[in-house]
This record gives sequence, C-alpha cells and structure tokens, in this order.
Amino acid sequence: MRKVLIVILLLVLGYFTYQYFNTKNEKRDQLIEATQLIEKEIKNVGKLVVTEGSFAQVFTYKDSKQIFNLVEANKKALVVINAKVTIAYDLRALETEVDPENKIITIKKIPDPEININPDIEYYDVSQDYLNQFEASDYNKIKKRVMVSVKKKVEASELPSNAQNRLLAELANIYVVTNTLGWTLQYNTTPINSSQELKTLLD
Repeated sequence: MRKVLIVILLLVLGYFTYQYFNTKNEKRDQLIEATQLIEKEIKNVGKLVVTEGSFAQVFTYKDSKQIFNLVEANKKALVVINAKVTIAYDLRALETEVDPENKIITIKKIPDPEININPDIEYYDVSQDYLNQFEASDYNKIKKRVMVSVKKKVEASELPSNAQNRLLAELANIYVVTNTLGWTLQYNTTPINSSQELKTLLD
C-alpha cells in the first residue's frame, strides 16, 4: 500500500512538473511569436510614404545692363513653370528598439520629410539685346528662383499635412499590433496610448 501511495505521489508530482514547464514554454513561445510579429510589422512600414502634387507658376524674368553708362542693354522672357512635387518619409530610416522582456516597442527617431521638386521650365517671348544675351547664369538664376518659390507654395499647401497623415497611418499599424498583443508603444520615453497621441507627438 505504501509503495502504491509513493507511486501515485510521484505521478502527481511528475504531472504538475510537466504542466509547469509546458506552460512556461508556451509563454516563451508566445513571447517569441509576438516579438517576431511586431518586428515584421515594423519592417512592413519600412517604405516610402509619398504625397504628390503639381504646381504651376508664370513670371517675367528681366535683366538690364549698362554699357559704359551710355547704353542700356535688356533681356527678358516669360517663364512658365509646371512643377511636380513629392513629399516622402523614408521609413527605412525609422529607428526602433524592441524590448521583449518588458514588452515595449520604442520609436527612437522618425525621419524628416523629404521635399523633392522637379520643375518643367518653358520660356516664351524671349527678347535680348546683342550686348546682353541669355547665358547659363541666367537660367541658373531662374531655376533657383523657381525652386524657392515652389517650395514656399508647397509648405503653405496641404501637401505636408497629407504626407504626415499617411505617415501616421503607417505608424498606426505598429500601434494596433502592439496594443492587440498587450505591448506598450512609446516615442522615446513617452508612452503612446492612441493614434491621436502619435499625431500630437509629430506636430
């Protein structure tokens, strides 16, 4: 009878030991799976988020030159610009840190937006005096003026806001996954509890 009790006790002990280690292994496997899922989601947003727009502008370029303070030589042109503009966040440069032990994802750095301007410049009604003709320096001045002017228009338009909204949509994917799995998402040391808080941090 005593031997039977010892055997039963050993079986019970063995069962609970098995259950303990089995549960522990399951939790560890779940943590590994969750970590891999989050890392995959971070990689998925590692792409360019682009907003495109078009801007048109017309202006007159004029230049005058005094020749020996006797003669004025002029040149001018009507300049028509059609510029294609893109605003992009290169999320391949997004810096994150995964802490599996504490279940924390930290966004350490969000890249700045990149504004790319591709102008198509056309010249009309070009007139120039013999002593003051168009040169490469004139075209460089015009292009520089165009780039400055278009950039100001872009910054005053809705394009930056649209680009940021698309950025937030990508980052929100990370928030949804971390929140679903019971992890914490934070920006540097600030916990993020909603998509709206993400927007506040970027403003």
